[in-house]
Amino acid sequence: MARIFAITNQKGGVGKTTTAVNLAAGLALLGKRVLLIDLDPQGNATMGSGIDKREVKQTVYHLLLNQARLDEVVCHSESAGYDVLAANRDLAGAEIELVDQSEREYRLRRALEAAAGRYDFVLIDCPPALNLLTVNALAAAHAVIIPMQCEYYALEGLTDLVNTVKKVKAGLNPAIEIEGLLRAMFDPRNTLAQQVADQLKGHFGDKVYDTVIPRNVRVAEAPSYGLSALAYDKASRGAQAYLQLAEEVIRREEGRQHGKA
Repeated sequence: MARIFAITNQKGGVGKTTTAVNLAAGLALLGKRVLLIDLDPQGNATMGSGIDKREVKQTVYHLLLNQARLDEVVCHSESAGYDVLAANRDLAGAEIELVDQSEREYRLRRALEAAAGRYDFVLIDCPPALNLLTVNALAAAHAVIIPMQCEYYALEGLTDLVNTVKKVKAGLNPAIEIEGLLRAMFDPRNTLAQQVADQLKGHFGDKVYDTVIPRNVRVAEAPSYGLSALAYDKASRGAQAYLQLAEEVIRREEGRQHGKA
């Protein structure tokens, strides 16, 4: 049974797509079967996986509108070793077209039922807004991974996001939980960053991943080559941090399964 994570934060520029691509690459490198779903019309996760969004004929847009099946939409990233549900600008129209559709919040969940035994992990890269696409991701996911920068405004946004997850849990998806908070683009020389990190640990405890993703030029460069940081420069600090995150995600999942057994 695939474990489905929505990688989301309503604040932009916090490293959601970078985390989605590099966590997917890390999990794949560790031998896991991974599907990355690009649910952002910008298509950055698609391009960062080495797939040209301009050339893809069938995308997640067609899946959400019941115009294609999952196996017709899946692409494979040769460079990263995982599967991708690609996105491009067409996806921006999905919200408008879905408004009058029945069970519009559950389109992605229904589509993913076909992938239940095919993958170990499904990662959903959400747009930086609480819209119908994000709601589809939250309705489909078992848990949420929240990448965030350790700065003052990030804490305010986090409160809104936690409240959103609570509402989704109450109304659409009773099973959803917050899996973890990821401190991304972290600069240990910044006193405020350290203070915010301490506050996160104090409030959320073990929900905060031990792994911290540093600011790293190699991670920032990788998408321009259509590569994950792990494919671009595996030895870089950023790539190694994402590999550690993948290991931590696997350990948590194994612990969760052991606890249920």
